[in-house]
Amino acid sequence: MPLHVTDFTWTQTDSEVHISVPLKGAKTGSVDVVSTDEYLKVNFPPHLFEAFFFQPVNDERSSAKIGNGVAVFTLPKRTPRIWERLMLNTDKETKRTIRDRALTAQQQKLSAESKQRAEKQQADRKYTLETMMKLQNQERDRIQRMKEAERDRTTAELAAWQNHLNRARASATRPEPGPSEPEHTEPGPSEPEHTEPGPTEPGRNQLVRRDAEKKNSAEVPPPRPGRTIRVTFTPREFPTPLRESQVKEEEEWLRKQAEASRALESDLNELKDLREEERNPEWLKDRGDKCFLSGDHLGALNAYSLALRINRKSPALLSNRAAVHLKLKHLHRAIEDSSQALDLLSPAVHANAAARLRASVRRGTAFCQLQLYAEGLQDYEAALKINPHNKELQEDAQKIRDIIQGSATGQRQDA
Repeated sequence: MPLHVTDFTWTQTDSEVHISVPLKGAKTGSVDVVSTDEYLKVNFPPHLFEAFFFQPVNDERSSAKIGNGVAVFTLPKRTPRIWERLMLNTDKETKRTIRDRALTAQQQKLSAESKQRAEKQQADRKYTLETMMKLQNQERDRIQRMKEAERDRTTAELAAWQNHLNRARASATRPEPGPSEPEHTEPGPSEPEHTEPGPTEPGRNQLVRRDAEKKNSAEVPPPRPGRTIRVTFTPREFPTPLRESQVKEEEEWLRKQAEASRALESDLNELKDLREEERNPEWLKDRGDKCFLSGDHLGALNAYSLALRINRKSPALLSNRAAVHLKLKHLHRAIEDSSQALDLLSPAVHANAAARLRASVRRGTAFCQLQLYAEGLQDYEAALKINPHNKELQEDAQKIRDIIQGSATGQRQDA
């Protein structure tokens, strides 16, 4: 049952009615207003204000201001006159009829506004589509004109070159006058201006043409002799192309690999009592891997630890021993081994990307099992930067985020 608001205030002039409704501490977004020429409803649960006007008002010109704990309505009157009172004194049935009529008008108004907005959006989309099509057609026409102009220009240049070539060939095959014959003879006083050409020597034009062809063929230079060019490439330790931005990181990684090799040689001298295969860290690593896969976690731990005594700077051994510590629930030791492996795997280069991913995930898993979810999420996000397309990593990271958000929500509710 709503609580009706009775402590409202109203004033009037000949042309307007002003109503102030206190909102009882309600938020502005929770206030629902229904207004027509005969009816005004302000609903802010659990309170309700209704007004059945004494005379009709102009709802289209009405205004409402909601804020500072009060709703103020300015309602222009249809007929300018002073009202005897704000509301009608009538029975419940008449009020129900006015209320139903107002709600129906409000629904029709909202439906019309929604339809108008949809039509406007459709018109805007249609105009945008037509504009884009017009711009595309203009661009297509411009490109077509450019192609046609380029084709015409190329055709003209080709025709000019062909004409020039034909003239050059004609001049090359034309016979030259002899040393005793003038190029042009002027008609004498007793000779006619036009004389009939005399008989020419048979085959002379063919001989001249052959001489010209021999001359042109003699001017073509001979083909160049073949030769073999040897190409050598700069030796490179990494399988990826060289990048200037990663030269320092790659050099640092190679330096650490060299230090690890020197440490291996010095540690082998301290373990002379072991058998030859037991002094080989690669053999011990393979043995640890087999024990881990078979479920013998203690055997794998012993193998990795002995290998690390021989080669203390092997990130692969440290990362694998961290995985064994996770299985044995030695979480702090797993974090320590993973951290050492990540330190040895710096700087970050393409060659150690997979190893960095495994070490980050193992350390993040250890943090999460210790309920240090924020630190674990950092390691999972670092792994996602290395391989952002790994679905399992994405799902695990999202689970950790959900746990963190759930914990934060629970703490706020407790507070």
